[in-house]
Amino acid sequence: MPKKYGVKEKDLVVSHVVDMVLTGKLRSGDRLDRNEIAHALGLSRVPVQEAVVQLEHDGILSTRYHRGAYVERFDEATVREHHELYGLLSGIASGRAAAAADPTIIAALDEQIGLLRRGTDARQFDTGARRFRAVINDAYAGPRLQAAICSSQTLIPLSFWQTYAQHQNELLPSYEAELAAIRAGDADAARTACATRADTMARILLTELIRRGVLCAVHSD
Repeated sequence: MPKKYGVKEKDLVVSHVVDMVLTGKLRSGDRLDRNEIAHALGLSRVPVQEAVVQLEHDGILSTRYHRGAYVERFDEATVREHHELYGLLSGIASGRAAAAADPTIIAALDEQIGLLRRGTDARQFDTGARRFRAVINDAYAGPRLQAAICSSQTLIPLSFWQTYAQHQNELLPSYEAELAAIRAGDADAARTACATRADTMARILLTELIRRGVLCAVHSD
């Protein structure tokens, strides 16, 4: 596989392993073949080991002494938990933005909302959505919170959201609600908008994973 310049080798491995989990090539309890990963990506074992450390920290893998790295439990509850954490952590930053109600930040968010409203192309919308979050996180999330938000996004695949056709219809209302809450200085409403969006994202991704046969539908009696 050709290298992607400008992307850390460790991050290439992380994305590759997560993709294998999300496509069902790796299942809960499967052992990760580090040599196979290194060969497939044309990398040394060093970035593979670095990726294993991050993926263990993010709850995707677990390592066993002298036995290797294994895929942790991956099911509907796991996907929902990752998204729930993402919503809660993003909500902390958005709550702070609402408490501050800084006109400069609000103007920057207004600009991004305009782009989201015009961004009918999935990739364009996703780019705008990430910029919207970056405006808030850069201003109101410290290094520890930013690291936690990043970690919670491991099972929120960029490749999926850049091709999801209903991105705008499904998610734009939550961004508009979040901005309205920040403008009004309503921290609780800002946090709720983040949680609502994360829940919607989890539902959409789970529907796709079930359609692909990666996960089984959970039927309640």
